[in-house]
Amino acid sequence: MTIRRLNEAERAVALGDLPEWTLDAERDGIRRRFVFTDFVAAFGFMAKVALLAERADHHPEWSNVWNRVEILLTTHDAGGLSQRDVALAAEIDALLG
Repeated sequence: MTIRRLNEAERAVALGDLPEWTLDAERDGIRRRFVFTDFVAAFGFMAKVALLAERADHHPEWSNVWNRVEILLTTHDAGGLSQRDVALAAEIDALLG
């Protein structure tokens, strides 16, 4: 199945539904920074995200420094932002709900 990039209208809707995520024009993806109380909380969050990502077969680019986790979602096979990124971002946000 071919994965396609979102068009401008689809991007606007997606970002409207994901207010904490911002468009990364350079990488054609979306990104978000998460801040936790400490390293253990940040790492625990990353473990939960890893399980979501593996189940979706869609893996984020991310980094962790002490209590901060930065996540970038982009679909390499589509050459940029796709519905897969939007869906995973929504699942990640739901972890915090």
